[in-house]
Amino acid sequence: MSISTTYDVVAIGSGHNGLVAAGYLAKAGKSVLVIEKQPWLGGGVVTRELTAPGFWHDQHSTAHIFIQANPVLAKDELGLKSRYGLEYIYPDPPHISVFEDGETLALYTDRSKNYKAIERFSKADAESFLKLAELGDRILPMLLAGLYSPPIPNGAMSAMLDQSREGREILMIMQKSALDIIREYFENDYIRVHFLKLVTENLQLPDEMGTGIGLFMFIAFLERYGIGVARGGSGALADALVAQIRDHGGTILTETKVEKVLVKGGRAVGVRTVIGEFFARDCVIGALHPHRLHSYIDNLDPYVDRAARKTRPAAFSAFVVHGALKEPARFAAGDHVNGTIITELLPTRLDHLRRSFDELRYGVLPERPLFGGNCPSNVDPSRAPTGNATFLMFSYAPYDLKDGGSARWDSYKEEYADWLCEKAGAYITNLGKDNFIARAVYSPLDLERDSESFQKGDIHGIAPYSYQFGSHRPTPDLGGLTVPGIERLFLVGPFMHPGGGVFGAGRAAAMRAFEAIGLDFDKVSAA
Repeated sequence: MSISTTYDVVAIGSGHNGLVAAGYLAKAGKSVLVIEKQPWLGGGVVTRELTAPGFWHDQHSTAHIFIQANPVLAKDELGLKSRYGLEYIYPDPPHISVFEDGETLALYTDRSKNYKAIERFSKADAESFLKLAELGDRILPMLLAGLYSPPIPNGAMSAMLDQSREGREILMIMQKSALDIIREYFENDYIRVHFLKLVTENLQLPDEMGTGIGLFMFIAFLERYGIGVARGGSGALADALVAQIRDHGGTILTETKVEKVLVKGGRAVGVRTVIGEFFARDCVIGALHPHRLHSYIDNLDPYVDRAARKTRPAAFSAFVVHGALKEPARFAAGDHVNGTIITELLPTRLDHLRRSFDELRYGVLPERPLFGGNCPSNVDPSRAPTGNATFLMFSYAPYDLKDGGSARWDSYKEEYADWLCEKAGAYITNLGKDNFIARAVYSPLDLERDSESFQKGDIHGIAPYSYQFGSHRPTPDLGGLTVPGIERLFLVGPFMHPGGGVFGAGRAAAMRAFEAIGLDFDKVSAA
């Protein structure tokens, strides 16, 4: 492979957002270079044999929810589905809560099925769910309008919403916590726990103000689009994006660390890497976390730098156990639990759930773990040899342990994984060591090591606090996907608008780049 030193576009990092942005520019006929420091591609959207040969695990993201409405998939603007092999499975129900007493509550894509499932616990809560779902359905078009394009200014958005009764209701919801909303709508603890744990998947504390809109958004998305499981693994999305870029003449470099963004005359003109310099005629796309921005850009505006370094990650992180199992997990609650992609293992009381979150605030591992576990290979059998299974346990944990800080994780993570599997035994009957062929354990510290985008183990980049939202994500200065004082540098990553998770948000950065370069985004995307 011949490597040039000059391209139209240079992209730092191969996370799916950067690949999406690079993909649109490649489709426009631009020569593109993507530079990745890891041996693999995809960032947080990657599938690898983490445990044993033939067992394919999603190292980070596994369920693709919010990207389903993104025109990159909904209109197949890059041909990822029609030309490059991306295919999704949509399990129904995609989500189920399994309670410690053996009760279960599924969440379906069909509103009437959800009504019946909730009605079994509370008729009043089932009626309240209908009201919540109906309001979410009305709100969704407004949310969709700004998710996949550059964010409108927060002030303008607030002023617009303040002009109508419904808009003011949305503003009020956006300022409340998820716990506030759930208490307003539901009375039964099973229902409250069911929805509250689900909405915290964004690594948010349940009583954090400014997170109330999340429940409405999730329910509305679920009903319209379902939850997508990429056939072959989450990394199939990254694979399709890489194939699209290469098909349009793009170049991908792995195991190459970028050290600096080269700036000349107030404009990004390339990057310096461990193997040399690469120049960009048109623009640079950078997955540059705000905490690390100063290390890539010399003479960064001090005000911009200070605000960027002050951005806050989530109050807690994730602890993940991947397993290669001899046989699929057997749930004490029954076989109907199998086949979902999100399976929560829950207490029956709201105060128990809240107490576990309170313990996380202080760096304490909860006495009742906040976890879920299932076998993704039940949904997609291609991920494991016939008869065997892949297993995923996802738990919340503090990055800084009260006793020993983050450094303690390296010596403690295997012991903690054993404890989690023992606790999960109350829900899954065959999770003893004799059913594991192999396992791979990832602590919050390991997550940070995997990607600079996961500072403090926050896999969503930074927390979804209200002041780190919309055009103020990650800061008001950087929220426009650009860096003040530096032209032609466009930011991507989970720490940018609209937030962490698989959104395909690089489309917004591409729109900014097209505008700066003088290209017609609508014409290229529709071609």
